[in-house]
Amino acid sequence: MLACAATAWAAEGGGSDKASEVVFLVQLAVLIFFGRVLGEAMQRIGQPTVMGQLVGGLLLGPSVLGLLWPDAQHALFPSSAGQKAMLDGVSQFGVLMLLLLAGMETDLQLVRRIGRAAFSVSLTGIVLPFGCGFILGEFLPDWLLPKPDERLIAALFLGTALSISSVKIVAMVVREMEFLRRNVGQVILASAVIDDTVGWIIIAITFSLAESGSIDAASLARSIIGTLAFIVISLTIGRRLVFWMIRWVNDSFVSEVPVISLILLLMIGMALITQAIGVHTVLGAFIAGILVGESPILTRRIDYQLRGVIVGLFAPVFFGTAGLSADLTILGDMRLLGLTAGLVAIASIGKFAGAFAGGEIGGLTRSESLALASGMNARGSTEVIVATIGLSMGVLSQDLFTMIVAMAVITTLAMPPMLRWSLGRLPLGAEEKARLEREEIESKGFLPNVERLLLAVDDSSNGAFAAHLTGLIAGSRGIPTTVLRIGIGNGDGKGAEPEPPETPEEAVKSAAEAARQDAGEDTAKGNPKPEPVPVTTVEHDAPERDVIAEEARKGYDMLILGEDKTATAKSGFHPRAARAVAGFEGTVALTVGRGRHLEHPEDARLRIILPVNGTEASRRATEIAVALARGTGVGILALYVASREAKNRGRIARLSRRHEEAILREVVKLAEQYDTRVRTKVCVDVGPDDAILRESSHPDSLIVMGVNRRPGKTLYFGDTAASVLARAKASILFVAV
Repeated sequence: MLACAATAWAAEGGGSDKASEVVFLVQLAVLIFFGRVLGEAMQRIGQPTVMGQLVGGLLLGPSVLGLLWPDAQHALFPSSAGQKAMLDGVSQFGVLMLLLLAGMETDLQLVRRIGRAAFSVSLTGIVLPFGCGFILGEFLPDWLLPKPDERLIAALFLGTALSISSVKIVAMVVREMEFLRRNVGQVILASAVIDDTVGWIIIAITFSLAESGSIDAASLARSIIGTLAFIVISLTIGRRLVFWMIRWVNDSFVSEVPVISLILLLMIGMALITQAIGVHTVLGAFIAGILVGESPILTRRIDYQLRGVIVGLFAPVFFGTAGLSADLTILGDMRLLGLTAGLVAIASIGKFAGAFAGGEIGGLTRSESLALASGMNARGSTEVIVATIGLSMGVLSQDLFTMIVAMAVITTLAMPPMLRWSLGRLPLGAEEKARLEREEIESKGFLPNVERLLLAVDDSSNGAFAAHLTGLIAGSRGIPTTVLRIGIGNGDGKGAEPEPPETPEEAVKSAAEAARQDAGEDTAKGNPKPEPVPVTTVEHDAPERDVIAEEARKGYDMLILGEDKTATAKSGFHPRAARAVAGFEGTVALTVGRGRHLEHPEDARLRIILPVNGTEASRRATEIAVALARGTGVGILALYVASREAKNRGRIARLSRRHEEAILREVVKLAEQYDTRVRTKVCVDVGPDDAILRESSHPDSLIVMGVNRRPGKTLYFGDTAASVLARAKASILFVAV
């Protein structure tokens, strides 16, 4: 039906030079449809989705549809300049969007952790195939080059094209096989990241030389110095600036998705900067993506919002357009077929040998080096992007472009089965097994996935104690924190407290830095040292529900509340605290400081008592208790209270013992991952509140208690929590879900 409509349009004069909006929309619809359907089919057989989008373009282009039904193909994709310009505009912007997404997926921390092996693999994996591609470019026949007198530039471009890998394809296959966190999987991914980054830098410089039409020392120096200066400034000053801009726009604008608009402006601005310094816009878009991905807040939300439009629109249009530009019918010429086979062989052998040698130099085993070499041979989307830009700039001829696309398709389709085969032969070592267990625990945890903390405090001693605890929690993981100062000066006027020696912001920063230094001591176990904690301050006059709710909409995973009158003398929570908590939908931690912790909140010593019962609230309290212990170097007493009925009944007693052992074992396992001491105790002769109170008699005790919010206007966490709140002399941190 679609082909008939296109043919009818052509008969009515659609083949003129005038651009048609209807044809443009039909082109988008066809590319998106075929890209989605064929991408789905490819993914179901274990191949990358992007290959389906590229194959869709090949089927719709001169390679298949143009061969079988040329009238329909010409009607659907006219050769008129005006019509092509409309689709090319979307496609070219799609290149920048794809590079933005690739940059966001670039994990620089992974590269820093892997170190020697990744750099050696990338060095040899780039140099050897680059040399092979350069030599091939020098010996290509003149009739295959668009500008034979500029053979050197074409050879440089071909060398770069053969040396680059597709980090997106590599990551997809490694993740699918659940090898992403294996040692060799991380080396493969880190090497692909370095390949991509270095490759885009080389490509940007090569393109700048191609635009100048010649190579001279001054032009080359300007390109290299400009590129290096741009990257250094971007990854230092620019990194902090982008984080500040994302946070400010997110917190200041009330319209929908303002951060997405900011990111698009950043991408376009940095692309224009790289164009101005004489290198290609792709480098600016790629670095912009890296900076956005490095932002410590809103990363998951930004990724989700951007990925939808990029994957749903720009990817199928761009790769489909690339497929349209390739004409595989030229491979009927035996000369071109032989040259294409040679190109595939040279590309594969060069990359495989280079990566394998890098693995050997980096200290990997033969099996690991084999898996590494297999994974690095995929070109995929990256190669197609490079080839498309080269074709648009006149560096590649149409035939050479088709050969490179064919090489990208063949190497990418061959990579998944080779990588699966080689990864399946790798044994799991004891150290690697321990690291994987820790990461499995973290992946299912609460605190490792917290991107932003909100601390709501007044200027009381309890507020200072809450700020100290917040700093310990944030510092153990480098979590950005906002201090919301509420009810400043709004106390009841009775028994005014002395001014704390530190402001809440200073208390958070000092505690966070101390916790960060302590947490950095366990890096030998594979735990990376946390980043410094960014702290922002917001002030309001009263702790009303809408104040918290207004701030909470900016994207926080956890609220920590510390006010002068959190608890009342009648064994409950103050109505102000109840209103504050009601304005936050996520996890809430309420701080009730007592004794020494109020006298010297800035230097609070902790003796952590952790009641556990296996609920989700208890698990989250456990993670927070471990973070506090990790930040102060103290131990934890994990307390389980068994029911009295279970003590006296055989089968029930056995089931109860298994249950309590499983719960306590989970606590111990989590604590051991961070070198935190934990002591367990089971009480069966007292009620839960009495057991907790008996163990918390020490003046430095802090009870970290997981609770569930109960419905109603008052803040109520159950009888046990109410009893502990009323009777305990120790400080309490209620973790409510």
